[in-house]
This record gives sequence, structure tokens and C-alpha cells, in this order.
Amino acid sequence: MSDPCAAAAAIGPAWCRRRLAKGAVAVGTVLFAGSIAPGPAFAHGLVGKQDLPIPGWLVAWAAAAVLVVSFVALAVLWPSPRWEHLTERRVAGLPRFLDPLLGTVGLALFAAVIFVGFVGAQTSTQNALPTLVFAVFWVGVPIASLLFGDVFRAINPWRALGRFSGWAAKRMLRELPEPLQYPERLGRWPAAIGIFAFVWVELIYSGRGDPSSLAVLALLYTVVQLVGMSLYGVEPWSRRADAFGVYFGLFARLSPLHWRRAGLYVRPPFAGAAGLIATAGTVALLCVMIGTTSFDGLTQGPTWNSISGWLLDDLRDIGVSPQRSVEVTFTLGLLGMIGAVYALYRLGIEGVWTVDHRRTVSELAGAFVHSLIPIALAYVVAHYFGLLAYQGQAIAYLASDPLADGSDLFGTANSAIDYGWISATGVWYVQVITLVIGHAAGLTLAHDRATAMYDDPRLAVRSQYWLLAVMVAFTGFALWLLSASA
Repeated sequence: MSDPCAAAAAIGPAWCRRRLAKGAVAVGTVLFAGSIAPGPAFAHGLVGKQDLPIPGWLVAWAAAAVLVVSFVALAVLWPSPRWEHLTERRVAGLPRFLDPLLGTVGLALFAAVIFVGFVGAQTSTQNALPTLVFAVFWVGVPIASLLFGDVFRAINPWRALGRFSGWAAKRMLRELPEPLQYPERLGRWPAAIGIFAFVWVELIYSGRGDPSSLAVLALLYTVVQLVGMSLYGVEPWSRRADAFGVYFGLFARLSPLHWRRAGLYVRPPFAGAAGLIATAGTVALLCVMIGTTSFDGLTQGPTWNSISGWLLDDLRDIGVSPQRSVEVTFTLGLLGMIGAVYALYRLGIEGVWTVDHRRTVSELAGAFVHSLIPIALAYVVAHYFGLLAYQGQAIAYLASDPLADGSDLFGTANSAIDYGWISATGVWYVQVITLVIGHAAGLTLAHDRATAMYDDPRLAVRSQYWLLAVMVAFTGFALWLLSASA
């Protein structure tokens, strides 16, 4: 790869690189400002443009200013790494029976949900399974992971089933062959593919509102997990290949709480992400996490209608059925958005590489990929918070009457969704604040890693000009997605 400054050697490479770094920030700012249309930030039509409490252009500039000020503050006040070799503090011990007990609870809940999916009413409004999967599970667990640590690992039904199956097999067969070593080349690729498949079901699959279809897919996923755990062991597979275990586990790295079998430990918020080891597929996984949420936001607005219209017409003209045409078009759009997210991140890493050529671009991509975790979480919360805030309440009456037969197990069958507990404007504030905090946290993680990688603090700061541009672009794009969803 050639040095971008080679052509300007006559005026000095250092000067050129400074100009390129400043240019990256400028480009990011332009992307940010250009992507913000006047109007409010909202998701799923929860906030109308007339309800915007602050002008859209002011939100855009304020968010950019926060990131730039944060960058300057980090350069001045954070000259050395603080999170690279973090020592956690133990605050409480945990009984040994707690882990298997919670696993049993998770497995029982999973069985109950599958039963409801098959036996309950086969409509998404009367069956608890769709709301539980797409609102509580997909949106609520990431937020719980941020606040309380890796709660999903404790109740992960597939991990519990794998451990129970292994225990039962040893009791019956006495001796079992040792599991195979998990292939390094697989890394987190299975998790990336699994998250992509889940979002494809959520956004594109025509049967996503059919509870029995969701139950069948959940059982198929269970079979895949059992096969993987039987080959490579429960823990190696759960930590790297179980899509949901890996997905929620990444968000749990941002939590100040770290649960281990021996006890509960505390650490600074977001600091746990620095301990992520970027195995194969990690960059792809984070790009899938951000890209899929971005695509969901894109499909809520008129821009996607304009983009997809011509392709839908072409597919129908050649005889493809309307349903299949929609699935193909949306699948291509989903893949395209993931590719765009990867391209933006790669562009920033290419810029970091121009500052110091001692590491390859691939090495740098892995070194800084942990900084995308808070961005991925910010996108999830910003885009889906309204869904959880309102539709998530439906689980109260759906769970109380799971078979839609008039029962009232928990006394909440007659409850209703309270749309007044938080206003649409309040949802908008949550979305914007979440996006700013998430991107600022990503910037901090990247800066901390740079101070550990480069001996010269000035070189560390220069390398982060590029990632600052990426963070500004991601923030602007996310705000544009919210504002374009009217």
C-alpha cells in the first residue's frame, strides 16, 4: 500500500499527514452536517416533526461539538492508558448453586415460551412470543446487560441445556471423548451469521408475526447450538459462536458489573470493552450489529422507498412474485448497509495506518474494534427505545393470559399500554442523549487504546483524528436515520 503523502514529499510528509488528518475531521463533519435534515429525531413514527423541542440543525452541531470537545479533553487529560490493564474490585461472593439454578430458570422459561408459541393464539397481538422476542429480548436484554452485566449468560437456556446434556451423557456413558478444539479461523463468524439471520427474520421474513413459525426457528437454533456444543464444548461454543450469548456479552463489557462464578466485581463503566480479544469475525460481527439496526431505521423513511422501488419493479417484470421481490430487495439492502458500515470503519482505520506503518490495517482494525461496541448499543437503544417503552408493556397482559383463553395468571390480563408514562419528546431526548454518550464512549475507548499502542502521546492523538471523523459520521448518520423515519 502506497503512502498517501508520497506525492507531497517535497513539502514534507509530516505537514501532509497533518493536513490529511484535519481533512478527515472535516470530511466527517461534512458527512454529519449533510446527513441531518431539518426535523426531529424519532423512531417508528413516535415523534412527529412538529414536536421537535430543539431545531434539528442545532442538535447536529451540538452533537458534533460534544465529540470534538471530548476529543480535545482526552488529548489533554488522558495522556496514558487507564483501561488496558484494569484491575477489578471484588464486592461480593456468590453461592456455587446460583449458576445452575439460574440456568434452570432460563431453560424453564424457554420451554414455556416455546409451548405458548405453538399452543397459544396464532396472532402477534394475542401471543406473547413475538413481543417477548422482538421487544423484551432483543431490546430489553441489551439495556439490562449495560446496567447489570452479563445477565443473559446466567439464564442462557442453550448453555444450560448443553451443560445438562453433558452431565446426563457422562452419567449414562461414563466416558465421553474430549471435545474438539474450537477452530481459531471460525472465531466469532458463527455469531455474526446468527445475528444477521435473526435480523433477517425480524425485518424481512414474511412469517415473523406467526408465533408457531418463531417457535420452530427457536427450536432449529437450539439444535444448532447443541451440535456445536457437543463438538467443541459448552463454554468455548457459548463464548464465541452462540449468537445471542456473544451479542449480549459484548454489551455486558460496557457494564460496571462483572459477574463471575466466584463473585461480583466492579469496574469503571465501559472499561470492560478494552479486554475484548479481536478474534476472526469480530469486526464483521460489530459491523453486522450496527449495519442491521441502521437498515431497520432506513426502511422507516422515504429514502428507502425511493431506493428500493426500481429494484422491486425490475424483479416483478421478470416474473418474481411480489413477496419474493420484497425479500430479495430488502436482503440486498441489508447487506449493502452492513457493507457501508464496514467501509466507513475501514476508511478510518486506513487513516490511522497513514500515521504509523508499523502495524497492518487488519491489525489496527482488530485493535480498535472494541470502540464500536458502545456505538452498536447506542444504535439499538436509540432506534428501539420507543418500541420497548410502549410495546414492551404488552408483555404484562400477554403473559398473564398466555393462551388467550381468558386466564389471568398474574392479575394483569386487563392491563393496557400506558402511552403517557413518557412523552414522545422524552423518547426523543433519550435517543439523542444515548447516541452522544455512546459515540463519546467509543471515542474514549479508541483513545485509551491509542495511548497504549504508541509511545509518543502526540502520535496517539494524531491517529485518533481519523476515528474522530468516523465517530462524527456515525453520529450524524444515526440522527439522520431517526429524523428521516417520519
